[in-house]
Amino acid sequence: MITKFKIFIQAVSRHWLGKSGVVITNAAFFTLIFLELLRILGILSNSYSGLVTYMTLPAFFVFGLLLIPLGWWRLKKDSGLDNAELMKREFDPDFIKAKSLGSNLTMTITVLTFINIIFFGTISARMLHFMDKPVFCGTACHVMEPEWTTYQASPHAHVACVSCHVGEGVGALIDSKINGLYQVLSVSLNLYEKPIPTPVHQLRPARETCEKCHWPEKFYGMRLKTITHFQNDSINSPKYTTLALKVGAAESKPGSGIHWHISRGHEVIYKSLGDKRESMAWAEVHYANGEIRRFENINFSDEATDDDFEIRTMDCVDCHNRATHIYEKMENAIDLRMAQELIPNQLPYIKNVAMASLSNGYPDKAQGIEAVKKYVNSVYRRDYPQLAIAHAADIDKAAEAISSIYQRNIFPAMEIGWDAYKSHIGHQYDDAGCFRCHNEDMQDGEGNPINYDCTLCHSILAWDEDAPFAYVNEPDSAKANFAMHSYLKAEFIKSTPGI
Repeated sequence: MITKFKIFIQAVSRHWLGKSGVVITNAAFFTLIFLELLRILGILSNSYSGLVTYMTLPAFFVFGLLLIPLGWWRLKKDSGLDNAELMKREFDPDFIKAKSLGSNLTMTITVLTFINIIFFGTISARMLHFMDKPVFCGTACHVMEPEWTTYQASPHAHVACVSCHVGEGVGALIDSKINGLYQVLSVSLNLYEKPIPTPVHQLRPARETCEKCHWPEKFYGMRLKTITHFQNDSINSPKYTTLALKVGAAESKPGSGIHWHISRGHEVIYKSLGDKRESMAWAEVHYANGEIRRFENINFSDEATDDDFEIRTMDCVDCHNRATHIYEKMENAIDLRMAQELIPNQLPYIKNVAMASLSNGYPDKAQGIEAVKKYVNSVYRRDYPQLAIAHAADIDKAAEAISSIYQRNIFPAMEIGWDAYKSHIGHQYDDAGCFRCHNEDMQDGEGNPINYDCTLCHSILAWDEDAPFAYVNEPDSAKANFAMHSYLKAEFIKSTPGI
């Protein structure tokens, strides 16, 4: 078989084009095999080596294969011989002599074709598997740096990107690859938007993604959440807000619990201005018995055309719009690191220093990371020289943690600064989250607004207080918040029968 292969290669390599094709094809083939072995052994793992292995080298392989028949065609044209005459000149007569199963030439071409089919089938499968990996999605293109950074720090860091961004079936796979080709083109020609706009309209429906793991019928009970907020004073005084989140269940009564919005007994449909899903024109609740309750935004006129609005059936991503690519609010990020003691709380005014260092704008990310560290150190060297010497390690630790906040959330190259992407969980932003619908402007036909009472979705056990569960205790009539304390305690007891 090796002898036949050598005869065949020598014949198709007479012209320089054919010889080039043989060299390129074989070089690409053996290099690809070598790189694939390195990947299997774990020596190569980054996405750029994968691009070379599964996309660049196969392209060279195909290019070389195409040069071989082109070289034969040029050889035939230059010699003035037809195929039969040229084959007799270039091949040994016994090699092209017909046998019961065909000539040696036919068998050689058949075997090589079969090898190519196996090779391409294997590489295609490996390529698709590689392109489905998060590391490819996140690192193959510099534009995806923000998404990759936030993905790795998210609750879904072990969920593959394709689980949400690519649908099931061959059609969805083809659509995703076509969309990928457009993305390559847009990046090459600098046609992409900065920052990348949201929401992503190509996401698979939440029923096919989120609910594969998160079971709506099991959304029940309450979830306690305590938020520590540090003051901007010299001792960074901690204040606590504790919420008993009413998660709600699919079986819960109408209007109860956060996840009531997506429970099986009804649908919530809304119409939003533009594609940001932030300004609501109206919202409707469609009950199983056919009843429809509609709330309209009294600030919207009838002059707005239907083309300006999007109609959607509410699902998980309408609230959990940053379920994976989560960007932190600056103050929240600082408070979290201080609560985790990554930023030492004993440093005077460290909360204020952190806020100031992260508020400055820097044109370059690397420059910004270093500038944040320098700012923190310079403040303590200037204002607290003795402390800067005695607590140098704590200051360095704080500077490192604060700069990591910048590194985690700010991407100047993609024009992503603080609050570039708003989260609709809760109501951290005045024009986002729950208050998009739950406000006094969304009214039914009788002028009744959608309920926007604070206790609709959570009981409040402390609100910026010195203790995490301040309102569970008996209210003090001497304090200014006596009435609120009494109301919130009673509401919590009513919401949790048997407590």
